[in-house]
Amino acid sequence: MRFDAIVVGAGPAGSAAAIALARAGKSVALLERGPFPGSKNMYGGVIYGRILDGIIPNWWEEAPIQRWVTRRATMMMTPTQAMTIDYRTTTWGEAPYNGATAYRPDFDNWLAGHAVAAGAELICSTTATGLLREGTRVVGVRTDRPDGDLTADAVIACDGVNSFLAKEAGLFSHIEPEHYTVGVKETISLGKDTIDERFGLRGLEGADFEMIGCTEGIPGGGFLYTNLDTVAVGVVLQVTALGAQSKRPEEIIAGVKAHPSIAPLLEGGEVKEYSAHLIPEGGFNMMPELSCDGMLVAGDAAAMCLAAGIWLEGVNFAIGSGIAAGQAAVDALRRGDTSDAGLAGYRQRMETNFVLADHRKLRGVADLIMSERVQSIYPQLACNVAERIFTVENPRPKPGFNAIVRSEIKAAGVKLRDLAKDGITGLKGYG
Repeated sequence: MRFDAIVVGAGPAGSAAAIALARAGKSVALLERGPFPGSKNMYGGVIYGRILDGIIPNWWEEAPIQRWVTRRATMMMTPTQAMTIDYRTTTWGEAPYNGATAYRPDFDNWLAGHAVAAGAELICSTTATGLLREGTRVVGVRTDRPDGDLTADAVIACDGVNSFLAKEAGLFSHIEPEHYTVGVKETISLGKDTIDERFGLRGLEGADFEMIGCTEGIPGGGFLYTNLDTVAVGVVLQVTALGAQSKRPEEIIAGVKAHPSIAPLLEGGEVKEYSAHLIPEGGFNMMPELSCDGMLVAGDAAAMCLAAGIWLEGVNFAIGSGIAAGQAAVDALRRGDTSDAGLAGYRQRMETNFVLADHRKLRGVADLIMSERVQSIYPQLACNVAERIFTVENPRPKPGFNAIVRSEIKAAGVKLRDLAKDGITGLKGYG
């Protein structure tokens, strides 16, 4: 079978690319390995839907959303302490909203439905087993389908973090194992009323907690977020560091669940699901080349997951890159030139939108977040400073904020040059 374009993977990136192509009148096959889009996806996070405004106006009126996040908390933790920055707003609970929790099978299937409605041909239960080439040009994909291979003038690889197609095309010059994390999640049933009461929520308001210092010395972090009648709690752990430890991810999740700041929120809940998935967290430093003759790569397949501590985003970057890839393919098809040079509009689009701009700006932050100081020393330092500030020791006079900070920095063994270095890296990335 022949198409103008083939999109491999019906996740957010692939469906967004297929929407752009189909709406431009191009014939497009959208391949999905699972029985339906989203069937193999497990996810522990929040979807930021602003990127959808341009392709699905008023998307929030129809998207399968669990809750709208109106409470965002960042927790720095030790085994017995937690220092939390807790932000709440009613604005995020009103259109056009900010972030939402959703079940990925529902969300991915919904977005793929828009691609089908636009004219894309969704082909499920189909694995792309390799690339078809004419010389150096990609001209289609091999499949495990009984009726054989598919050909096209352009292929867009959105086949996830382990993208075999991008690797086969030679787009990854190197792969560093420390750039990957494994996300492990438990979904716990609590009931809507219980969740509302414990998290201080009403209606479809939702909460999203991000944690650091809770992974028992393994670089990574924890998360907890609310669905309608379930709570998801989990950890994200650097693969290489986890492999060097004797602990299993489920043991670390158990420690998070037992933490005195978390346990009361989960009491009486029943685990309904346990899942794990690989995450590309190296950001800009691990991205492949974005195109070659006849092919583009987008979403997790291009390592476009933002893991920057304050900002932990993925679906929006996948959608943004998918839209850009689809539009670039449309332009190239109209010119009759799907060579690497003809597909250069993809990178140009990515350079001018948020995807590459954010990744480039924050390229040094991933290593900072995974450093021992940020993972272990600074959470302990922050908690100790807060404890001393709020501890009343009469008849002793209060020592003063500056004195407490200086003494705790000294007690933590933090060198001022390292503190300054981390501060400069943070300012360059977040500033």
